Amino acid sequence: MTKRNQTIISEFLLLGLPIQPEHQNLFYALFLAMYVTTVLGNLLIMFLIRLDPHLHTPMYLFLSNLSFSDLCFSSVTMPKLLQNMKSQVPSISYAGCLAQMYFYLFFGVLESFLLVAMAYDRYVAICFPLHYTAIMSPRLCLALLVLSWVLTTAHAMLHTVLMARLSFCADNVIPHFFCDTSTLLKVSCSDTRVNGLVIFFMGGLILVIPFLLIIMSYARIVSSILKVPSARGIRKAFSTCGSHLSMVSLFYGTIIGLYLCPSTNNSAVKETVMSMMYTVVTPMLNPFIYSLRNRDMKGALGRVFWKKKISFSLKW
Repeated sequence: MTKRNQTIISEFLLLGLPIQPEHQNLFYALFLAMYVTTVLGNLLIMFLIRLDPHLHTPMYLFLSNLSFSDLCFSSVTMPKLLQNMKSQVPSISYAGCLAQMYFYLFFGVLESFLLVAMAYDRYVAICFPLHYTAIMSPRLCLALLVLSWVLTTAHAMLHTVLMARLSFCADNVIPHFFCDTSTLLKVSCSDTRVNGLVIFFMGGLILVIPFLLIIMSYARIVSSILKVPSARGIRKAFSTCGSHLSMVSLFYGTIIGLYLCPSTNNSAVKETVMSMMYTVVTPMLNPFIYSLRNRDMKGALGRVFWKKKISFSLKW
């Protein structure tokens, strides 16, 4: 019976966002603008880092990977959301749902690891400036990136395999705008205790530990800068860490609250809004927080486009 019911489910229906019909076009335009901003902002960062030799440093190596991760993370959910907002039947195939869940986990966890690597890079640069080049060697940077991608692949594959073994019977309606792990578990008619335990323990390792490492790194950075008894040192500390920590808190806070500290009082609307914060808002804001406010990035922007302008003028 279980096997028969499992094969019946060939697609899921995504309820999407709780938006009134008269506001549908307004929110569609808003989400489309946010997605385009995310794509263009992160592509610009990768473009500048690739073309400007001044940005070929460990910090910007991690930043380019973060921009790629943000771009893909947002692209996992946003195009399907925009398509379903204009569709009469907002459906997704069973295989497409599992694929969406896999890449959502993959790029979400990859971002977590990259944020740790960036925090460690800033910690070494500020607390050990004389040894920065020796510590952040190309070999270490490559090892951190490879380790991040390997662990992320294993984590996403584990959850996808565990989800694929579950049965989905008559109820194929997902009260969400994408195939979220916790939402799929709620509509499954199988025993999901193993999945729940894996989410809790693996989530603790993948999310809580990196979050604590980031907080510790920035705490050491602030402590190191505040040892310089000057108002400039205090301003530098808050300038370096304030905006970064706000985005880290937004990203980790919503995910930890949603997956590791679930509440029975959490409504589908509340979970959807929390998901929007880290799947849509965070990837859109990261280019502004991490780079477009950065003096090096502004300089690279000027140099790259100045060279393009000169070469274009010479051709004519």
